[in-house]
Amino acid sequence: MSLPSERIVRTKLSDEVFARLKQLIETGELKAGDDMPSERELMERFGVGRPAIREAMQALAGKGLVEISHGERAKVLQVTAESIFRQVDLPAKLMLSGSSDSLEHLKSARIFFERGMVREAAVKATPEDIAELRDLLDKQGQNIGDSELFIEADMAFHRKIAQISGNPIFAAVSGAMLGWLKSYHTEMLIWTGRENFTLVEHEEIIRTIEKGDADLAEKAMIKHLERSRALYALKNHKA
Repeated sequence: MSLPSERIVRTKLSDEVFARLKQLIETGELKAGDDMPSERELMERFGVGRPAIREAMQALAGKGLVEISHGERAKVLQVTAESIFRQVDLPAKLMLSGSSDSLEHLKSARIFFERGMVREAAVKATPEDIAELRDLLDKQGQNIGDSELFIEADMAFHRKIAQISGNPIFAAVSGAMLGWLKSYHTEMLIWTGRENFTLVEHEEIIRTIEKGDADLAEKAMIKHLERSRALYALKNHKA
């Protein structure tokens, strides 16, 4: 009877350093906001050269665990829902750019998500929340004709609805999806005057949230997003 293959794979020194530093962060020996030890200190502690330390630090930065600034010590970051989604930002955009199907799936996922968020908002919104939504709508109206600022205000409006839930994960999901979609928001929004439809629909959404009617709020959100989903398209594709 032959034994199964159990090859021992040699790991890079930088991978070992990365694992040990990650453990220091996970156990709390290094906390959010702390400066990382200097390169020299780490070289002496682990008995490795500077290249291994630098590769490990870059890997930690790539995972969103530390922030590296030129001329300063790296700093341990607070891991949040937003920082986690930032780590998948580029892969998500690459996935979307390669397939019109992926973009359509994201549009559908956004509608599914936002219909739930607006129901939460209708139940939980305070007078202060309503006032902030109206301020965001006013800001959006002031930026008609400027596609960049108009879309930024649109995103802020929808992020606020997610924030009303009080759940930071919901807010992070909203911000991530809106950011990914922004890359595919076409200029037809401005040139056809459709920004006026957006303002009217946002006003209707605010009114239903203010009434506290979750069913009406959901209907208003679905109407808005189904109408506007065609504004997001891949180059050389029609949505």
